[in-house]
Amino acid sequence: MPTSAVDAALAEAHAAYTARNPQSLARHQAATHVMPGGNTRTVLYNPPFPLGIARGESCYLWDLDGHRYVDFLGEYTAGIYGHSHPVIRAALTAALAGGLNFGAPNTMEVALAQAVCDRFPSIELVRFTNSGTEANLMALTAARCFTGRPKIMVFGGGYHGGVLYFSGGENSPVNAPYDFVLAPYNDTAGTASLIDQHADTLAAIILEPMLGGGGCIPAARDFLAMLRTAATRYGIILIFDEVMTSRLSPGGLQALHNILPDMTTLGKYIGGGMSFGAFGGRADLMAQFDPSLPNALPHAGTFNNNVLTMSAGLAGLTQVYTPEAAIALNARGDALRTRLNELCQRQEVAMQFTGLGSMLNVHMTDAPLRSAADAAQGNQALRELFFFDMLAAGIWVARRGMINLSLPLGDAEGDLFVAAVADFIQARMVLLEADAGAA
Repeated sequence: MPTSAVDAALAEAHAAYTARNPQSLARHQAATHVMPGGNTRTVLYNPPFPLGIARGESCYLWDLDGHRYVDFLGEYTAGIYGHSHPVIRAALTAALAGGLNFGAPNTMEVALAQAVCDRFPSIELVRFTNSGTEANLMALTAARCFTGRPKIMVFGGGYHGGVLYFSGGENSPVNAPYDFVLAPYNDTAGTASLIDQHADTLAAIILEPMLGGGGCIPAARDFLAMLRTAATRYGIILIFDEVMTSRLSPGGLQALHNILPDMTTLGKYIGGGMSFGAFGGRADLMAQFDPSLPNALPHAGTFNNNVLTMSAGLAGLTQVYTPEAAIALNARGDALRTRLNELCQRQEVAMQFTGLGSMLNVHMTDAPLRSAADAAQGNQALRELFFFDMLAAGIWVARRGMINLSLPLGDAEGDLFVAAVADFIQARMVLLEADAGAA
């Protein structure tokens, strides 16, 4: 079978990447002896091998071979503060000086809990976990126990943690053994019909109000409003997974849309860059976890209130990522996305950047995108080539095309990224024409 021009270019990019990064290759080869595939977090793997990062500072990363990159990935939304923010470092240093692993309540957890409740309008009471995965598992458990129903409605393209994958539009074999009802994202009529059909057995509806891993595709407001109305009608617990999207306004997307779920899950940056998750919501739902009450639900986790995360999270949420900072960062993201899409439109290429605020994703298609299934129709090989071309230009993005702004990124870095995208269009989009001509 003849090799396409895009595939040939991708093979050349792999070869150049391998030649440029011998220390990362050596690290990867050593890692394969102690970890399956040399990897302990699947998303961080890319063929022919992933880069090993030596250090980070502000909005920059350096790999083992000494190359510097502008960090436009932002640790998949968790790295909103950049690398080693001085306020976060000071908070961690102070926490270290006071001792670790108390095995008891501490004062900082109360202050962080208050900050979270003040910030997100649906959260009356909150509990902390160690990750967004844990937060979603606990929220789903709370909904099932409260309603006495077994089923959970999820959406194609959704991602709710390491055991709650629906990115391929199906139930992953590693998923927790819940009874799932898989619904079409942004399909108001189709989803409403499924809710009507399963209403008596649905405990919860959980969704990201903008798909994160599914390609930064926002939910339409009328779709969210329908979910809120249907959940209320049938006594179903509506859960917004805002682990990623809580950064998109001072109060998350729920505040931006003024549509409040019954429960909200959080994570990522709210722990100040440390391991963190949280679930919270209506007081009657959360009261199930009150250990002073009879028959309370247990909720364990040695590090749920660890002093490093509590200290870093409180400093980050109240001193650094203030409401004013959130508004400014997301305005910069909207402006950057507009520039990039105007560039794509001027060049008349099948390429676009989706998202809201400080979260973006590149797609190699100019068709309207309302779901992860729509996004899957784009040219995946060309998006893979985009990843390698950005690395060669000194720009760090996700292999799947995800881009997340951090606070240290400024206008100069934005200009650099736009220029790199312009170069990619000029150098690579002609490959599609070549393939079309060959066909």
